[in-house]
Amino acid sequence: MTAPIGRVAESFDDSIYFVFRVLVGALFMQHGAQKLFGLFGGIDGSGGTAPLMGMYGLAGVIELLGGLLIAVGVLTRLIALITTGQMIIAQLIAHIPEGVVPIQNGGELGLLYIVAFLILIVNGDGRYSIERYALGRELF
Repeated sequence: MTAPIGRVAESFDDSIYFVFRVLVGALFMQHGAQKLFGLFGGIDGSGGTAPLMGMYGLAGVIELLGGLLIAVGVLTRLIALITTGQMIIAQLIAHIPEGVVPIQNGGELGLLYIVAFLILIVNGDGRYSIERYALGRELF
């Protein structure tokens, strides 16, 4: 007799969450690499970078380092809290002034990141993370 679908799905929960956390972190890191190093077309499509001592430079540092820490599972809740704040600020400064409909103001990706970071705040590092491996628990 086979196990009910719910039990099979539960056995994959840790693995699925691990993949989710790593993907969110890795994708967010790309935004930082774009701003700081001009990768993936840079901030202007021609490889331009953001000044490090400005708002976009700070955003790039948060995105690059925050994404890395989320991907590897170190201080996930704290970093996700910081990155949620960054995405809310981005919505208020860059997107909402262009209109309230996210698909029209370019803010839909930021909103998806907010939701993803809220999930990370609630669930933390998960079972598979450097923090749990090294310390046996989450610090924050």
